[in-house]
Amino acid sequence: MQEPAITTDLIAAHGLNPDEYNMILEIIGREPTFTELGIFSAMWNEHCSYKSSKKWLRTLPTDGPQVICGPGENAGIVDIGDGDAVVFKMESHNHPSYIEPYQGAATGVGGILRDVFTMGARPIAAMNSLSFGETSHPKTRQLVNGVVEGIGGYGNCFGVPTVGGEVRFHPAYNGNCLVNAFAAGLAKTDSIFYSAASGVGMPVVYLGAKTGRDGVGGATMASAEFDDTIEEKRPTVQVGDPFTEKRLMEATLELMQTGAVISIQDMGAAGLTCSAVEMGDKGGLGIKLNLNDVPQREEHMTAYEMMLSESQERMLMVLKPEKETEARAVFEKWDLDFAIVGETIPEDRFLIVHDDKIMADLPLSKLASTAPEYDRPWIETPPADELADVPQIDGIDGLRALLSSPNYAGKQWVYEQYDTMVMADSARLPGSGAGILRVHGTDKKLAFTSDVTPRYVKANPTEGGKQAVAEAFRNLSAVGAKPLATTDNLNFGNPEKPEIMGQFVGAIKGIGEAVAALDMPIVSGNVSLYNETDGTGILPTPTIGAVGLIAADEEPINGIARDGHVALLVGDTAGHLGQSALLAEVFNREDGDAPTVDLDAERRNGEFIRNNRDMIKACTDLADGGLALAAFEMAEEAGVGVQLDADDTPTLFGEDQARYLVACNFDQAEALMIAAGQTGVSITTVGKFTGDHVWFGNSGAPLADLADTFRSSFAEAVA
Repeated sequence: MQEPAITTDLIAAHGLNPDEYNMILEIIGREPTFTELGIFSAMWNEHCSYKSSKKWLRTLPTDGPQVICGPGENAGIVDIGDGDAVVFKMESHNHPSYIEPYQGAATGVGGILRDVFTMGARPIAAMNSLSFGETSHPKTRQLVNGVVEGIGGYGNCFGVPTVGGEVRFHPAYNGNCLVNAFAAGLAKTDSIFYSAASGVGMPVVYLGAKTGRDGVGGATMASAEFDDTIEEKRPTVQVGDPFTEKRLMEATLELMQTGAVISIQDMGAAGLTCSAVEMGDKGGLGIKLNLNDVPQREEHMTAYEMMLSESQERMLMVLKPEKETEARAVFEKWDLDFAIVGETIPEDRFLIVHDDKIMADLPLSKLASTAPEYDRPWIETPPADELADVPQIDGIDGLRALLSSPNYAGKQWVYEQYDTMVMADSARLPGSGAGILRVHGTDKKLAFTSDVTPRYVKANPTEGGKQAVAEAFRNLSAVGAKPLATTDNLNFGNPEKPEIMGQFVGAIKGIGEAVAALDMPIVSGNVSLYNETDGTGILPTPTIGAVGLIAADEEPINGIARDGHVALLVGDTAGHLGQSALLAEVFNREDGDAPTVDLDAERRNGEFIRNNRDMIKACTDLADGGLALAAFEMAEEAGVGVQLDADDTPTLFGEDQARYLVACNFDQAEALMIAAGQTGVSITTVGKFTGDHVWFGNSGAPLADLADTFRSSFAEAVA
C-alpha cells in the first residue's frame, strides 16, 4: 500500500506546526515517510512530550525520605514500611470521554491500572474526578451516564474497588468534560519493575491483546482543541476489555516472578511507538521492530496504523533471552499473545521494518528526551476584586439550596454503580471524605482522596493551587492518616493563550509551595492541555490525588456523631465568602477572591487532629459550603440532628481554610480544648449533635426532609 505524500495539510492534521516540521527536516536531513511523520506527531504532541509544561513541572518538589520513585516512570512509588510500597498515579481521559463517554472513561480506567501493575504492583484502589457541563445542557446527561457506566463497567469487571472521587458541574465544561482516573497498588520494595531498557541484542516482546485500528492517533487528538469536526474523531477512541486486562495483570505479575523481565512498559498513549521509544531512550539504546511479528486482529494493517494504534490491554518488555520459554509459557497459560517483535540495538536509532521494507529510521533520542520544549509567554492572572456586597440568607434556606444542587447533593447515584467492596479490604466507603483500605495481611491502612476547587483556581491560580493540596491534606488528616505524597492531573485550556498559560504557571507555584510545606511531594501525574471547544476553555482544574498512611499502631478516625456529642470547630473563622459555594449556587455569582491558605495553620491543625485521634469520635474537614454543609453531612451520615449556635451567613457558609469539625463526648471536648491551648491551635464549641432537626440559631428544619433532598437531587438532575 503506497503511503500518502507529505503535504502542508497533512502536517497540520498531525498537530505539527511549520517550525516543528522544519526541526524534523533538520534532524533527519530529508522528508519523513508517512509512518515517520506519524511517529513524530505521536511523540511530540502535548500528551506525550509535555512540551508546554516541562519547564514548570521541573519546579515541583518530588523528593522525600518516603519516595522510592518520583515522576518519569509509569507511576510514583512511596515506601509505607515493612518492605511494602504504594504505587499510584492519576491520568486524564478527557477528550476520548467527550467523544465516546463509555469507552473513553472505561479505557481511562484500564490505562491507569496498567500504569500501576506495570511497576509490579497489584492494584488495590481506584478513584475518579469528573467535571461536566451544566445539567441543563443537552449533552450533559448522556456524558454523565456514559462516563459513570464506563468507569463502573471496567473497574467492576477488573475487580478493583472505587474508594473515592468527586463530581462537579459548571457551564465551562459544556464542550469539554474532564475524566481524571486514579489507581493505586501495592508492591514489595524489592520487587519493583522499571521501563529503562538495558543490554544490546535483547529481545523486545509484545504482550497481551492483539493490535487493531482503534485509537489510531488518539494522543494527537488529545492534544488539540475541539471544533465542529468532533464526530470525525470517534475512531481515535480506544475500545477496552476489562476481562483481558485482568488476565494481562495476572500474567504480568506471574511473569515478573520468573526473573525474565529486564524492563517493561504498558502501551498507552501512542501505543507501540511511545512504549518502545521511552524504553529505549531511558536505557540509552536504540530499538528495531519488525511489524510482521506484531499480533494483529485486523487484516492489511499498515506500519502507520500499527505504530499509532492505541488498542488496549497491551505491554512491551525487554526479555532475558534465556528465560524466553518460561516467560512464553506464562502468557500462553493466560491465553494472551507473546511475540518477539524486535531487539535492542546499540545505535541511537528507531528502526521500523514491515514487509522487508524500512518504514521508519529515526534517531530515537530525538523523539523523546530531546523533543521540542517551549517557554510559552504567560500573563499573571489579575487580582480578583473585593467582594462588594456580602449577601445574607436564612441559614436553612442556604443549606437547602446547596443540597438541591448536583454539585453538593449526595453522590450515591454515582458510587453505588461502582464496586466499592471487592477484595474485602475497604474500611470506609465513598461519600464521607477520604476512602480507607486495609493493607492486606498487615495492621496498616491507606487513605485516598482527590481534590480541587476550580473556581478558586480561576480567581487566584496560586491560592487555588495551594488550596487543592491543602484540602487533600485535610481530607487525609480528618480520617487520621498521615499524608505521604501526591499525584496531580493538571487540566487547562490552550497554553498558547498567555492568560491560560498564566493560570497554569500560577497553579504550579501554589501546588509546589503547598506540597513542600506539607511534606506531600508530587511523585507522578499528568498534564492535559487544549481542553477547549470553539475557543472556549474549561475552568483551570489542577486535580490533586493524595495518599496517606494509618500506621499499624494507630486507629483511623472512622466513627460517626452520636446524640449528645459536642460539635467543636478547629481553626479560625473569618467568614470568607468570595468564590464560595453559597455565592455560586444561591446568588449565581462567581466574584471575590479565593480564600487565603495559611500552610503553617494547615500543618499545625492537621497534626493536632491526628495526634488527638483517641479523643475524636468523628471528624470532617471544612471546604465548600463551610460549617453549615459540614455539620449537615456529619449529621446526615449519623442520622442524628445538629444544633449550631451561629445563624449569620459568613460564619455558616464562609470557606476559610485549615478548619475541621469534630464530634466527641463532653469530657473529651474539655481535654481537646486543653490540648489545643498547649499547641496554639484555635478551637471553639459551635453546637451539639442531638434530636432530629438541623438548627442554625433559631432557624430549623427536620433532618429527614433535608436528607431526602440531599439524597435525591443528584439523580433527579442526571439520571
